[in-house]
Amino acid sequence: MKKLISNIFILLAVVMFTNCYNNPIDEDNLLITNRDECYVSNFDLTGTDHLTVKVGDAVIDNENCTINITVLYGTDLKHLYPKFSLVTDAKLSPKIEGITDFSDLEHPRQYTVISGSRRVKKTYTIYITVQERKG
Repeated sequence: MKKLISNIFILLAVVMFTNCYNNPIDEDNLLITNRDECYVSNFDLTGTDHLTVKVGDAVIDNENCTINITVLYGTDLKHLYPKFSLVTDAKLSPKIEGITDFSDLEHPRQYTVISGSRRVKKTYTIYITVQERKG
């Protein structure tokens, strides 16, 4: 019985070591995979009330790495939460860690999407247009 338990323990240790070796993690403790796909599938901006401030859909151009979004007139551009949907296993840099200031429309914010393999990186520029005042 002791030998069986010992063999099971050794087998588990080998499996755990093999999985760690075959599936390395990055500096953010995220799994590095073999996926080279690297793109944004959806983008939104929300206010401090966590409700969207966008008018219509964001226009995402994955070839030119641009995102064009129109926001409601009167939106406080200094206090927004960007929300990205990325392809499977990709990550974003810089990390989104709360409220973000998008008020400098002359110098649009940029975010880099990094593929699951960490070999492909694409920097997206976010262009914001404020809806015109009605009436």
